[in-house]
Amino acid sequence: MTQESLTEKLAAHLMRPVDDAARQRARLHLLDWLGCVAGARQSDIAARQKNYDDDHASNAAWLGNILEMDDIHRTSILHPGPVIWSTLIVGEDYAMADVLDAAVKGYDATIAIGSTFDEHHYEHYHNTSTAGIFGAAAAVSSLFDSGLEQIVSALGLAGSVASGLWQMRHENSDAKQWHIERALSSGGSAGFYAAKGMTGPKFILEGPQGLYAATCKSPKPMIFLDQWRIHEVSFKPWGACRHAHPAIDAALELKNKLGELNGEIIIETYADAITFCDRPNPQIVNDAKFSIQHAVAIVAEKGEPELADFEPQRIAELKGGRSRVKVVQSKDVTAQYPEHYGARISCGGESVELIDTLGDPERPMSKDQIIGKARALVSWGGLPGKEADRAIDLALNGDDPEAIHQMLSDWLS
Repeated sequence: MTQESLTEKLAAHLMRPVDDAARQRARLHLLDWLGCVAGARQSDIAARQKNYDDDHASNAAWLGNILEMDDIHRTSILHPGPVIWSTLIVGEDYAMADVLDAAVKGYDATIAIGSTFDEHHYEHYHNTSTAGIFGAAAAVSSLFDSGLEQIVSALGLAGSVASGLWQMRHENSDAKQWHIERALSSGGSAGFYAAKGMTGPKFILEGPQGLYAATCKSPKPMIFLDQWRIHEVSFKPWGACRHAHPAIDAALELKNKLGELNGEIIIETYADAITFCDRPNPQIVNDAKFSIQHAVAIVAEKGEPELADFEPQRIAELKGGRSRVKVVQSKDVTAQYPEHYGARISCGGESVELIDTLGDPERPMSKDQIIGKARALVSWGGLPGKEADRAIDLALNGDDPEAIHQMLSDWLS
């Protein structure tokens, strides 16, 4: 093959300068991720880690998506933050500007490649894992100030071991968190070794035995935008799977309109939301976070969901509320997905339809809302308010990545 490969085109695209607006956006995503890690401090996984692991970057990777509040990119259907930030906040002596630039480029690579995966890929593979490994490689390449050929090799090495199967959705296991740790570990290693001269395949995506041939039926074109794609990434206000958020938002709006939601509640949403979140009888916390019925029952009873509403006691208490919620697929809502995550709700003779979800670029969370979310997560993780102040200052104003790494060490020791 003599033509330019997709990874060569992507590597060239990643070498353009990062503007200040993208760096400031990256700081908000860094704070959001720190909040997610802090909030998971008292999880079962965190307790087990203390018995054997003092690598706080690895620990943070395991914790960053446990609460289902990590950032998300809609069209690629993946969560860049948990992979990219745990790759970069490693305690090395880097300037904050370099870390922010690396993050912006890591997000871009993750999204550019993840957006090319088709429905067949997403049916079987965890996009955060299969695309995130490329983002980790790109981020580390940026830290090492790698040249074009080194970045191409980093992407090729990373892609050669890209993996992450959805089977973990059908069993109670820790595989989803393991996917994040593996993406940062393998992707980061790819960026390091490529910077030191190791080479990887250029046509790892579109080659005859590349990632597309192995995992896709109809891969989509790779798109190169002038604006850094971190601006496309959504924040999550609620501690549930993003596919449940449209129903939550629609229910909140209809409840505000009616005053209360009595009788049968019908949720019409897109096909993937039903595939992932049609769980009328959740038994454990993770099931509840992936249950539209449970999320809407919370709204019907009290309003905005809180993390405590997905705990075992509330799962038992809301059994009757869930029985009132019927979830069905809507062809017109599905037709707008994944560009738009929408839902329609009907109850009491009234209905509400939302095309976009709170936290999406079209319905953004404010800076104050993102800060408020971080404070709530730090508190949920059992830390005092001064630690929220510390995280907010270091993420939004700080110039010392090592201080952020030390904060994580303090949180997770």
